[in-house]
Amino acid sequence: MPRFRKKPVVIEAVEFTRANFNAGLIPLKVAVATAGPNCPGHQIGDLLFGAIKTLEGEMTAAPGDWIIKGVKGEIYPCKPDIFWATYEPEEEDASNS
Repeated sequence: MPRFRKKPVVIEAVEFTRANFNAGLIPLKVAVATAGPNCPGHQIGDLLFGAIKTLEGEMTAAPGDWIIKGVKGEIYPCKPDIFWATYEPEEEDASNS
């Protein structure tokens, strides 16, 4: 079978944490609420959960997951192990500093 390499694409991403949520860094498309355990986005104790409507249906973001903004502006969650196996930090261009 032929093999293919994923094209290098720069994405925007933020870790789903309470600090990032409180700082306003979590995209508005992530529904986060404190209504209760059956709500799509809810809080249990110190754990914060978010619900994201994607093309594949509603997905849940748990603490430590990464919220990714894709190449077409779509938002979706990614587990940390998959995120770090797929992405690495982009080196900043010194001319843009």
